[in-house]
Amino acid sequence: MSGAGDIRVLVVEDDPVAADAHALYAGRVAGFTVVGVAHSRAAAVRLLERTAVDLILLDLYLPDGHGLQLLRSLRAAGHQADVIAVTSARDLAVVREGVSLGVVQYVLKPFAFGTLRDRLARYAEFRAAAGEASGQDEVDRALAALRAPRPADLPKGLSAPTLAAVTRTLRASAGGLTATGAGEAVGISRITARRYLEHLVDTGRAERSPQYGQVGRPELHYRWVSSAGAGTG
Repeated sequence: MSGAGDIRVLVVEDDPVAADAHALYAGRVAGFTVVGVAHSRAAAVRLLERTAVDLILLDLYLPDGHGLQLLRSLRAAGHQADVIAVTSARDLAVVREGVSLGVVQYVLKPFAFGTLRDRLARYAEFRAAAGEASGQDEVDRALAALRAPRPADLPKGLSAPTLAAVTRTLRASAGGLTATGAGEAVGISRITARRYLEHLVDTGRAERSPQYGQVGRPELHYRWVSSAGAGTG
């Protein structure tokens, strides 16, 4: 089910089978809702005139014009939706032009669900960054969310999509979370959630403290570090 705060996605793809697959993939990622599918540049323009869209999954080869021509006209008309190019185009000059027009990610065809899920998770993390950055490190972290990590960037056994999900959950919790709470929210085990939370602590993006209950040993409590003056961030 979609939520009121979901990121609204428009799929623009001329191949009906591919368009249905992309819409299905995007709809399976928590926090995203597909609000329309267009098979041409003209259809996309008509849909955007009547539907609010946050993110466009854009094929670059359309039957009535190049995808970047569509994007250029949208920018001229004041549309500010972000764009993830979903394409077989490998021309780096096209990539550079796309970046200048607001393409935040490229997904090369053919791809599996996990690839798109990873890009959407990273985009959601980037979009969730709000407020005023405390310094260069926080700006760098926000921008780095859009970049696919090298394998060495994450400890063995940790995945970027799950890390993004745990990060979003922790950031959204004003009072912080335990590993149990984070695991329940994301749909992973407490032990797995704790590994991701500890990684956030190790990289300076979260802090932990013992939470004492009525009985038993204290449980560790994790809180997002929102500024340089808080915790270890």
